[in-house]
Amino acid sequence: MDRRRRALMFHFRLRVTQLMKLLRFLGFALVFHVPVTLLAQDAAQPAVDLPPNNNPEATPSPPPSAPALPELSVLDEAFKQTTLGKAADDMRIRVEMRRLENEVVNDPEIRAAKIAANAAGTDLEKRERLRSYYDLYYRRIAEKTSRPELRSAAESAKAEHIALLSQPRVRPGSGETPPPKKKKQKKKHKGFFES
Repeated sequence: MDRRRRALMFHFRLRVTQLMKLLRFLGFALVFHVPVTLLAQDAAQPAVDLPPNNNPEATPSPPPSAPALPELSVLDEAFKQTTLGKAADDMRIRVEMRRLENEVVNDPEIRAAKIAANAAGTDLEKRERLRSYYDLYYRRIAEKTSRPELRSAAESAKAEHIALLSQPRVRPGSGETPPPKKKKQKKKHKGFFES
């Protein structure tokens, strides 16, 4: 009996809280609705009846024609060429370059060049094969695009990859030799007793 009584009390409290929430909502709606309706603007008074204008000269003119709109393809090209800022342009170029790289990477000739470069016997031979691989890889990317900014991005990426292959200190003939670094001379501090 006690359990049933607790369950009934629980359901009663639940119903009471739901009813209280509904009453609160209706009260707030009433409080906020009344001022809004009181401050609403009245409808305009009907205009004075004027006699109809029977002047044949004053015929309504046809509505002005809509301005000529360019074709959809012209608009598409205009939006493709507009810049959204340097960061957005860089991101657009990166996405487009990544799409081209994904197309080119599965080419059988490029895959064979990559496998040949990895199978090289010596370090010098591997660097030479990687140079030819990067040359072929970025040439194919440049062939697949017609946009000049993507071509320049492909050329700069190619230059970066080929620059990583040079070892000027090991083999000076394989790349430009950087100028030697000058050693810093240590300053001699005077002792406490020296003047």
